[in-house]
Amino acid sequence: MRNIAALFSILMPGFGQIYNGQLMKGTLFIIVEHFHNIFGRINQAIHLDFNGLHQQAVETTNFGYLLLYPGFYAYCVWDAWYNAKPNADKTKTAIPFITGGFLGEIGAIFGNRLPIPTLTIAMLMIIPMICGMIVFRDQ
Repeated sequence: MRNIAALFSILMPGFGQIYNGQLMKGTLFIIVEHFHNIFGRINQAIHLDFNGLHQQAVETTNFGYLLLYPGFYAYCVWDAWYNAKPNADKTKTAIPFITGGFLGEIGAIFGNRLPIPTLTIAMLMIIPMICGMIVFRDQ
């Protein structure tokens, strides 16, 4: 199922590809995901942010690596969702995922000005992608 593959990738980029049977691609995406998390200190920032330490979360994050993450994340979710259905329309279905990646980049750029940075950036990415999965569910 397409939505299950996409939800697996929302949880952890690469899991949707593994669910689709693309083991090498999924493993590569998991390695790249861990690279982004370790060097960008994304998980530490999420932990601090969700515990109310918003300024410390911003200070902990390495924005050089964080700025690479939203596009990668949106691509992983789209790739898992798109490849779960044979002969899917590639041109239209990518638009909500590109939008999610773009909004995530904008959120990351202005993250130090957001009240709850990690949650806001995550919702900027995930909401357009889920809307796209609903709108394009038959394509």
